[in-house]
Amino acid sequence: MVADTGSASTGRSAGRLNAPRPALVETGFDGTPRVVNRQLVAVVREEWRVVDRWWTEEPVDRRYFEVVLESGQNVCVYRDREEACWFSQKA
Repeated sequence: MVADTGSASTGRSAGRLNAPRPALVETGFDGTPRVVNRQLVAVVREEWRVVDRWWTEEPVDRRYFEVVLESGQNVCVYRDREEACWFSQKA
């Protein structure tokens, strides 16, 4: 059993793990990422699209790519078509 510390807050705020961050992405003519945050893309491993909540005031329409950068880092980037911008997350 854990004792009650009497404090409602521990002083730390819980943030989202692996939250998306704005990304700088240069694409080829087909919209596939070629450069992510100034690093060349070595391989596009996977691509998928998510269209959801189209019936709400906050629809989701995103095109995702899992890429490997020349540094060897795996990154997931997506183009948010509603906001017309790119985001990245650790893959």
